[in-house]
Amino acid sequence: MPGAGEATLFEVLRPDRLAAPLVLDSPHSGTIYPSDFAPVQPSERYRRAEDMYVDELFSAAPALGLPLLKALFGRIYCDVNRAFDDLDPAVLDDAQGLDLAPSGKARLGKGVVWTATPPDGAPLLAGPLLRTDYLARLERCWHPYHATLAELLGEIRAAHGRVFHLDLHSMQPVANAMHEDATGSLRPDIVLSDREGTSATAGYLEVARDLLLGLGFSVKVNDPFKGAEILRRHGDPARGVHSLQIEINRALYMNVEHYGKTARFDDTRQRLSAFLTSLRDWAAKSSG
Repeated sequence: MPGAGEATLFEVLRPDRLAAPLVLDSPHSGTIYPSDFAPVQPSERYRRAEDMYVDELFSAAPALGLPLLKALFGRIYCDVNRAFDDLDPAVLDDAQGLDLAPSGKARLGKGVVWTATPPDGAPLLAGPLLRTDYLARLERCWHPYHATLAELLGEIRAAHGRVFHLDLHSMQPVANAMHEDATGSLRPDIVLSDREGTSATAGYLEVARDLLLGLGFSVKVNDPFKGAEILRRHGDPARGVHSLQIEINRALYMNVEHYGKTARFDDTRQRLSAFLTSLRDWAAKSSG
């Protein structure tokens, strides 16, 4: 709820012992909305932007010897998978002197700070977004999150010569008006992305895809998602940092309208834990 949990806005869950050079991050599963968040829409509208329960689906990570970075703030409050300047100047009360570069997503109201709510783009705020709030969110959420992820990836790469990174997300089963694929398009169980081969070695993507297919998931690659700012900023195969984005279809584990977990949740979590175990073992051998 707005105003809750002001102190800690992200956390790193570290294993007792690192089992492989594989790092996970969940940037959109947070549920904290600090006091400067003043929506005109009810929570059942704006919380639709959250990647609900994704951190729980991969909660086995520390026990498997893998670190997990989790954002605790709501995605709609500050979206760390957008560039820090990905904002339409028209939504601000004062954009003078700001060098902004809005993407198509920002034009839909879902830039680094969202100003519209899914599924139809209804306004989130009563008036313009305050410039001071935008800049404060970058300082409190965006910059520290990326700095923490970079430090974690750098630490493990330095120790092992390379590091594999899995960026965790969820997706609506059917595209809506705020998505870039055609409204009404059906999504597969899983979408893996590597920014068209630029954020990871092909072998990493191929192994991840084959493991997921072997567990009975339907998988697409770079369609309709190609990977966004987290992969662009951190994936650097030439320097030994290999980043993949994974999108999980929400119909596999939750009611997309009422947000509760379904009877399929535990099975999906177990299958994803099996995937993570095998991916860990592959990463351990690949760094040897």
